[in-house]
Amino acid sequence: MLCIPLVSVLLGLVLTLTSSVSAIGRTHDQAVLTSDMSTHNLPFWLENIKHQGTAPFNSDADTYQVFRNVKDFGAKGDGKTDDTAAINAAISAGARCGLGCDSTTTSPAVVYIPSGTYLVSSPIIALYLTQIIGNARAPPTLLATKSFNGLAVIGINLVHANPYIPNGWGAQYYINQNNFFRSIRNVHIDLRLVPASAEATGLHWQVSQATSLVNVVVDMSTEKGTKHRGIFMENGSGGFMGDLVFNGGNIGMHVGNQQFTVRNVSVNNAATAVQCIWNWGWTFQDVNINNCSVGFSLATGGTTADKQGVGAIAIIDASIANTPIFIQNTNPTSSLAGSLVLNNIHLTNVPIAVHTLSDNGTVLPGTSSPTTPLTIASWAQGNVYKGTSGKSEFVKGKIPNPRKSEELLDHTSGTRKGRLFGRGHPQYEECDVDEFVSVKSEGAKGDGRSDDTQILQGLFDKYSGKKIIFLDAGVYYITNTLKIHAGARVVGEGWSVIMGGGPAFQDVKNPRVMVQCGERGSKGFLEITDVVFTTKGPAPGAIVVEWNVNSHVQGGAGMWDTHIRLGGSAGTNLQTNVTNSDLLSNAAAYLAMHITPQANGYFEGTWIWLADHNLDGKTDQVSLYSGRGLLSESKGPVWLVGTASEHHVLYQYYLNHAENHYMGLIQTESPYWQPNPPLPAPFTFDTSFTDPDIVGQTSSWGLVVRKSKDIIILGAGLYSFYSAYTQACINSKSCQSQLLNVDSESEGVSVYSLSTVGVTSQLSVDGQSVIPAVQNLNGFADTATFWSL
Repeated sequence: MLCIPLVSVLLGLVLTLTSSVSAIGRTHDQAVLTSDMSTHNLPFWLENIKHQGTAPFNSDADTYQVFRNVKDFGAKGDGKTDDTAAINAAISAGARCGLGCDSTTTSPAVVYIPSGTYLVSSPIIALYLTQIIGNARAPPTLLATKSFNGLAVIGINLVHANPYIPNGWGAQYYINQNNFFRSIRNVHIDLRLVPASAEATGLHWQVSQATSLVNVVVDMSTEKGTKHRGIFMENGSGGFMGDLVFNGGNIGMHVGNQQFTVRNVSVNNAATAVQCIWNWGWTFQDVNINNCSVGFSLATGGTTADKQGVGAIAIIDASIANTPIFIQNTNPTSSLAGSLVLNNIHLTNVPIAVHTLSDNGTVLPGTSSPTTPLTIASWAQGNVYKGTSGKSEFVKGKIPNPRKSEELLDHTSGTRKGRLFGRGHPQYEECDVDEFVSVKSEGAKGDGRSDDTQILQGLFDKYSGKKIIFLDAGVYYITNTLKIHAGARVVGEGWSVIMGGGPAFQDVKNPRVMVQCGERGSKGFLEITDVVFTTKGPAPGAIVVEWNVNSHVQGGAGMWDTHIRLGGSAGTNLQTNVTNSDLLSNAAAYLAMHITPQANGYFEGTWIWLADHNLDGKTDQVSLYSGRGLLSESKGPVWLVGTASEHHVLYQYYLNHAENHYMGLIQTESPYWQPNPPLPAPFTFDTSFTDPDIVGQTSSWGLVVRKSKDIIILGAGLYSFYSAYTQACINSKSCQSQLLNVDSESEGVSVYSLSTVGVTSQLSVDGQSVIPAVQNLNGFADTATFWSL
């Protein structure tokens, strides 16, 4: 079976050859329900590859088991046996992080569910740092029994089927804003045996960053009055989810979270497709709603933190059919509460596009035609701005379309015109196990202490473009630049870690690349999934990831569920504060990620985090230092889908001479210790990286756009919660003066659904305030609905 193109001449054919392998341009049904594939009876490679991954910093590292097949723990998958206890045993075996454990980086688990039907009578409890992965070739079914007892089939923070611990309301397994590192993939959840009158739920997903749902289907009752829900989320700070299907039920998605990005979701035959109970900002990209009563029900209203409702929603590339109401606000939107952005929306037999429930008012009519779609190009309700005038206009109407480069749009035949490209997490489901090579089988240690630089480099030199490189679970310590060549496909196991350290990365005056993804000027594909990059401190001279590769195929170069996590974890030597005046001794990086001018790439769910607290043991705050977050100088196309960058000194995102970028929804936080020391301490300005101006700045920029072109920001949550570790500044919006700056030499820059916290000016041009936050009160956050240069 040809799974990987072997010569560069085939690069132009990759889309055709690997469309079912790598999920390029797949439809919802193809992405999730693969039972019709000719290979569905063959074992998924993950089931048969040799599993020798380790957790080297675990308290019982010698015996700790990372990979767990639920059938090894007694699950039958025969549709008759109650497999609840066996699946939970597979998840919880060993020193896992559950009740009484805030978080961990030392006990990862990959819980594999082979094809079959698994009866479950109470919740499957997903513990911290857990990936639950079903057979991607023929996803398993978790079938809830008629007497199912619990909130959700797969849940988080569950004790005796209750998400809240009985001995204290609100006391839970994990702090919801810190509920990181978990993923569920390739699973079919079936609630249809549960009576329609029961409030059964497919997933309870109360999560934050570095989390994902991928290729999940939930089937629910279609009886009139059903109370079933596909997903329930009451809080958290996310995050990404994508390639989801919800069929039937009262509510497909019942969600409340600070911010999130959802890509490629279908809801069919539900009473309400999506019910949003609160947020600061969400972006829904590529939405299909069919035969529902209401598409989106939004709990709008309230301009103060104690009356937080749905702050901001951006919906792009949606197709709604046979649904009486597309958007239903619960309260009038004559005030600023409840910012809404619609872009490239197609309605078929949807009489009302936007409706207000409390006064039964139609804000925007739709169409009753069952055959001729109505297209909404761009429409918004909320405050809109343009240029440098600083003058707002509250609108419920058309707004300018973003200038979308053709390079950013989906070129797959048969898709809706103007649709942004998206690509799901590659899982190589048509690849046989002999097309993989294990780095541990080739001699790499992954013990967090041995120097694996030469062995790993030899593997990438030998196998890039020839084998899929399986990075067995472990921590791979490198002491010099590791070059991952164009042509490589790298798959981690439970977020395998590549950790750079030693003298090569300690010279702040001579920064060095830790992991180079493609040499400068290289062309081809490059895919990295389920990997964490980090440093062993001090590393003030580390450029953690340099992205150079350029793919001629859309999405042929990218990272999925792959993160940069700096400090705060075992083995990094950066879990406590320094006790001397040399702050650079607590520095984790010079620059977290650099996308160079000739590169392009697709990045989904990537979290670029400098730790603000310790993840192992007590969750104490730590003062660490990373000079810069994400710098992109790429001419594009670049897709940043559900990414975040937090706590870096100078900036979180910096687009410098960049072009053709899509960003949705980006999330940032400024360092908690700023402005003490003041910017740019403990680093200095670097002209070679054209560091942005900080005149008047007391804290890090959230986003800087300099001399850039055709930039679409469809959702941004830019936050400043502290000033020198105090939070008295939040209510006065004075934690810092500015967060987002665009220079007047840029063009074609559009910002939609911009939510900020703790900042005086939401957006500036050439360092001068254009959007005062006080004009856009919207619950705890402040939201400017639209701005363009």
